[in-house]
Amino acid sequence: MNATTRVGGRGSAGERLALRQVLAFRLHRQQLASRAPAGTAVDVLAAMAGAQAQLESAAAVSLWARIEALERTAVAARLWTDRAVAKAACMRRTLHLVPARALAEFVRGTAGRAHKEVRWMRNKGVSERDLGRAVDAALDAMQRPLTRAELAESVGAALGLAPGWQAGGGWGSTRDVPSVRIGPVDTPAHYLLHLVSASGVVCYGPPRGNQPTFVRADTWLAGWRDMAPAEAEDALLRRYLRAFGPATAADFAAWAGLRVTDARAVWARAEAELLAVELDGRAAWILAADLGALRGAEVERPHVRLLPYFDAYLLGHAERSAFVPEGRAADVYRKQGWVAPVLLVDGRAQGTWLQKRKAGRLELHVTPFGPLSRAIVRGVEREAEALARFFGSGAADVRIDA
Repeated sequence: MNATTRVGGRGSAGERLALRQVLAFRLHRQQLASRAPAGTAVDVLAAMAGAQAQLESAAAVSLWARIEALERTAVAARLWTDRAVAKAACMRRTLHLVPARALAEFVRGTAGRAHKEVRWMRNKGVSERDLGRAVDAALDAMQRPLTRAELAESVGAALGLAPGWQAGGGWGSTRDVPSVRIGPVDTPAHYLLHLVSASGVVCYGPPRGNQPTFVRADTWLAGWRDMAPAEAEDALLRRYLRAFGPATAADFAAWAGLRVTDARAVWARAEAELLAVELDGRAAWILAADLGALRGAEVERPHVRLLPYFDAYLLGHAERSAFVPEGRAADVYRKQGWVAPVLLVDGRAQGTWLQKRKAGRLELHVTPFGPLSRAIVRGVEREAEALARFFGSGAADVRIDA
């Protein structure tokens, strides 16, 4: 598709862009075009709009894919020592690592999902008074880091109730989890944390053994700055478009975990800053300030990266045909929300991979979606050697399926 010079405003066809340009732009903005210098984890998290940390090890590999010579201990140091990185539930109500300085933007900007949970509780017969008392008690208790069991106990004591336990740990788990009764509803502590996000900002504290802890951001993070919800939403949309544009309101809704109607309301407030473009016959939008960078975006080819489970690059859009060859979406976007580790070539998934460490070596098994050139294979081998160094393994053994 050849580019033209015609540029449109909101709702018009806009400048035609080649997929190659768009993928190169996103690779640059996601810090995947070239690795950032060591010691830049906070800036990289800001540029990529957070790293999903449902698996914290995967979040660390996401940063390794973007930062030169990243040390495995660097992420933990940023989280628990200098607290420059925060771990919190934000986009899609999943766990992310984000810059601590921008935590309010990420949590307040995605709180629409939390308000949905509040409405669900109200529909179950929980009064506004009972819900408010429970949330206030939780926020008061989390002036210091608490485990889920301690949170349930503290809120129960404030409400004059004994803490309880119930089955259902999420993601199909049936293990018993701590809970507290709010009105007529037995509420697991992890669900109470979602409700709290409609009113306050909470992040993870340092783990206690294998138990996570939770703490109020304003008592945990130095230089804490809160934001009004609308201000946070507007800032988050700009951050999203810088990292993932061109995109649509539906893409933003899918990424943030907002209702499409809510996402469109945020989108409408930014209309004066947006520019329409055309990609594969579809309209999408960018920040007008990014047009020059998008027009000139290039990467040296073949450009090879190994992305881990749940990498942010693959989670920014509802429409994913740009990233995955036809017929291969189920290999990448799997059941129950799992996103596979991906062999990324020139910004598109060209296979999946698995790794294990054995006898001081890293074993990397790649299942490609089609034939790989010698240049791509060499790129895989270089990435595998770098990944082995990250894990402290002596060397990498690469096996690529025929």
